[in-house]
Amino acid sequence: MSGSTPDDATVDVPADPDGGADPSVAPARRGLSRRGWVLVASGATLLVLLAVAFLLPVPFVKLAPGPTFNVVGDADGQPVISITGTQTYPVDGALDMTTVLESGGPRGGLTFATAIAAWFNSADAVVPRELLFPDDVTGEEVRTRQAMLFSTSESNAVAAAMGYLGKPVTTDIVVTAVYSDSPSDGVLQPKDTIVSVDGTPVTTSAQVAEAIRAKPVGTTFALDIERDGAPMTVSVTSAANPDDASVPYIGIGVGPLYSAGFPIDFTLEDVGGPSAGLMFAVGIVAKLSPEDLTAGHHIAGTGTIDPDGTVGPIGGIRQKLAGARNAGATLFLMPKDHCAEAAGHVPDGLTVVPVSTLTEAITAITDYDAGKTLPACPAPSAS
Repeated sequence: MSGSTPDDATVDVPADPDGGADPSVAPARRGLSRRGWVLVASGATLLVLLAVAFLLPVPFVKLAPGPTFNVVGDADGQPVISITGTQTYPVDGALDMTTVLESGGPRGGLTFATAIAAWFNSADAVVPRELLFPDDVTGEEVRTRQAMLFSTSESNAVAAAMGYLGKPVTTDIVVTAVYSDSPSDGVLQPKDTIVSVDGTPVTTSAQVAEAIRAKPVGTTFALDIERDGAPMTVSVTSAANPDDASVPYIGIGVGPLYSAGFPIDFTLEDVGGPSAGLMFAVGIVAKLSPEDLTAGHHIAGTGTIDPDGTVGPIGGIRQKLAGARNAGATLFLMPKDHCAEAAGHVPDGLTVVPVSTLTEAITAITDYDAGKTLPACPAPSAS
């Protein structure tokens, strides 16, 4: 028909020479081909699998800055360090012990997404789980060991602080940990003082171990102990050590407990490991010193402490530096061993002083209060 086509008229699609539809027009009318639908389905499946993978647990542990605790302040309404029976003095500033928050390991899975995010946060670290938690170690065993180390750090802090102040210390041999499902589980308790084994007095940790190992597996021992000041006798039958069936054991950790001539108690709970020792010792010295050691400053730190006041290395120094600054600290005390690891990771506004003894730590604080020049880590050597 000649002339114009009405608005509602249909228009024929031109045919190609072979009689088929024009390929430039046909796809618009036919929609996705079978191949297109397969590609769409495959892409959607891939996205779902990636989403699931991001939420799956991975064998890594994330280390992040944890909470800080002012050892001369309160936690949950109680003084972190409680000293009674002697004169104590107020401390206006803060002395923070720092912690590392762990995600993953025996305590729970770490997702792939969380692990990836931690790689891009300079304050976090991701390490293989087996470096911190071997496969044959249970979460309960980890908690028991961490509690034992924490208790030891408290005891060592008392000895170190009393030594610095020139005050006497009493030493007892005590139970530092009781392992679950062991012969001593339900019989002995942490901080029980061991007076004798089968009537033989003990004055060192080694003597307790030697007494147990000197007799065959299945031997019943009479242990004279003191619990909360009350004497008692308990019986424990040895079993084969899970790590070596030829060695008898009763399932306890034993170590020295140092005490002052007056009660010094620590109230923190759900915190483990040995790294609070330095700051506990500094806190005790501060509370027993007439002059305010902090001079109102916010100070933080970390490090193990030996009874003689020697400061030792810890884990997670980068996370603790970040946690200290996040809490408002301006001075940070750390073991000298961590100078290389901390290089390039000191937050702005935080002065870091490496120390190797409690005396050096106290001197650093008093020099900081006086505005004196402080010791610093050596500059990293060029490789």
